[in-house]
Amino acid sequence: MSATTLNAAPAILTPEDLLAHWQGHRKLTRRVIEAFPEKELFEFTIGGMRTFALLVAEMATIATGIDGLAYGKWNNFEEKHKEVEALKTKAELLAYWDELTDQLNAAWPALTPERLRTVDNSWGFYEGPVVFILQYFVDNEIHHRGQGYVYLRALGIEPPAFYER
Repeated sequence: MSATTLNAAPAILTPEDLLAHWQGHRKLTRRVIEAFPEKELFEFTIGGMRTFALLVAEMATIATGIDGLAYGKWNNFEEKHKEVEALKTKAELLAYWDELTDQLNAAWPALTPERLRTVDNSWGFYEGPVVFILQYFVDNEIHHRGQGYVYLRALGIEPPAFYER
């Protein structure tokens, strides 16, 4: 797939719309993290799935790919993931989540329509237009947040409304 595969037709969503969409999901995921009791965040599982803290670590590690999306500079995924997995309290996870939000906002202006159409390879996992990689980032977060909803309901905790982003 080449950068010319995606044409320059008028956009339905602007880069600013895409950021607002992703940040809406990130705000909701943050509220899901907050809803977990500390112990269960790091220990509770169902059916062999990872704890929600480990799922959050994956979502956060993927979000560190903002420099890859924006500038084509992909960090070492495995090293970054180990850093995030080392966070051992809900407060640490939330603080890291907030730092990532600031990083996303700072790098976002580099995601021009031209950059979004550029083909890149995220960590060697997926090659395609940057906009498709970005969509994967958001899809992954939605998927894992859904697992968090299942955990919260199993714990008798009402999760945040999924549509309040």
